Amino acid sequence: MMKNIKLLMLAILLLLGISVRAQNDRPNFLFILVDDLGWADVGVNGSTYFETPNIDKLATRGMLFTNGYAESMCTPTRASIMTGKHPARLKMTNWVGAPQPEKYKWNTILRSASYTEALPLEEVTLPESMNAGGYETYFIGKWHLGKPEKYWPEHQGFETNIAGCAWGAPIGGNKFFSPYNNPRLTDGPDGEHLPDRLAKEAISFLERKHERPFFTYLSFYSVHSPWMAREDLKSKYEKKDKANDEWRQERMIKFSKTQNNPVYAAMIEAMDTAIGDVLDALKRTGQDKNTVVVFLSDNGGASEVTSNAPLRAGKCFLYEGGIRVPMIVSWPGQIEAGSVSDVPVSSTDFYPTILELAGLLQEPQNHMDASSFASLLKGGDYNKKDLFWHYPHYEGGFEPASAIRSGNWKLIEFYEESRAELYNLKDDIGEYNDLANTHPEITKKLRIKLHAWRKKVNASEPTPNPNFNPYETQNYRIGYKNLFKDINEFKVKNN
Repeated sequence: MMKNIKLLMLAILLLLGISVRAQNDRPNFLFILVDDLGWADVGVNGSTYFETPNIDKLATRGMLFTNGYAESMCTPTRASIMTGKHPARLKMTNWVGAPQPEKYKWNTILRSASYTEALPLEEVTLPESMNAGGYETYFIGKWHLGKPEKYWPEHQGFETNIAGCAWGAPIGGNKFFSPYNNPRLTDGPDGEHLPDRLAKEAISFLERKHERPFFTYLSFYSVHSPWMAREDLKSKYEKKDKANDEWRQERMIKFSKTQNNPVYAAMIEAMDTAIGDVLDALKRTGQDKNTVVVFLSDNGGASEVTSNAPLRAGKCFLYEGGIRVPMIVSWPGQIEAGSVSDVPVSSTDFYPTILELAGLLQEPQNHMDASSFASLLKGGDYNKKDLFWHYPHYEGGFEPASAIRSGNWKLIEFYEESRAELYNLKDDIGEYNDLANTHPEITKKLRIKLHAWRKKVNASEPTPNPNFNPYETQNYRIGYKNLFKDINEFKVKNN
């Protein structure tokens, strides 16, 4: 009831004309979210094995963020985008479907914090605010913000929902190929590829006549597991990797290969091609000049299939490889083409940023943990803020931890031993020079800030595990074996 009253008040204010820009002058929005794509998995950030020409081209049309951040897991990032609130405040700190702490069977010193398993319906989401402001809202793809149907996109502000359901990955039918058996996506011809299908759905929408500006949220299931790809693309990258091996052997170069998974590479190319098709349709329909395009990944790349070097670790971790992601914002004529920003911004900040670009009122009572970076997009000043992460769970070998980035300094605090690691990201992007002992004053200052922030958002925290057995193997730590595999690796340009 309270949510409906809030939305009604917003709509009344907008109808009375209390907005910055007339409706017919407002831009459209195409928000492209991809799944598990690492910061280093795109050509514009240095990959020479994976091929992402369309994503790279988008960067030349807008602003590339070299310090764009998300959460270390999918659901928390998606919740932050939808609400402008930190996942710690929402208690949505783990992926929907993860075992609650009482279900964990790992032998851990602490018991993970519990988490909220669905985005609360009382939250006023970004699409609800856009809809109240006169926008048509359209969702395509992965949702993963609640298993019961009442929490799906059509109940969270989207007028249309295609393919958004409880799934965090394609698990029904033939997974990435039709038949999908997705309750919100009709099956296509046998063998139809999911990224192509999602692109076709987006293109079909773009080709319609629109009476209102639109907010379209295209959320790919790619490149999340299960890792499976088209055979033609897989074969292409198998040949490419073999050629790379021969090139190295001829020069007697011996080192750990960084990116060489042909299936994952094929998935990336298929996703990139689908994005290119959608962007081509946007241009073909004449809507490209008045459409803000956002490109973002929901967390870092999974270490099982890629390397995030020069960043450390990957998905699940609060090191840079787990939270720094490819991020691009484009708006022809408004955002300088080919511009690059090294200002740290996070997924939480898109809510007020999009409202400002749309000429709609800010709603600080809703997006209370976010700051608009619209001025930065237009070449203006932006007050840098501290960024925070909170993951009070055991996952993928990572123990419960929180982190803060303040300027170039980043501190990670681990719950088990109440210890902290401190890094200067300007000098040490790979995070392998822990400065906590050499800069105790900075360590203390950032820990105080981090603790104050956790208290402010009422963050859930792990508790002592009454079932911990110190004489048994702490088997969750197996994930640590991959922590250092990216360090000191270097890339070879294939000339």
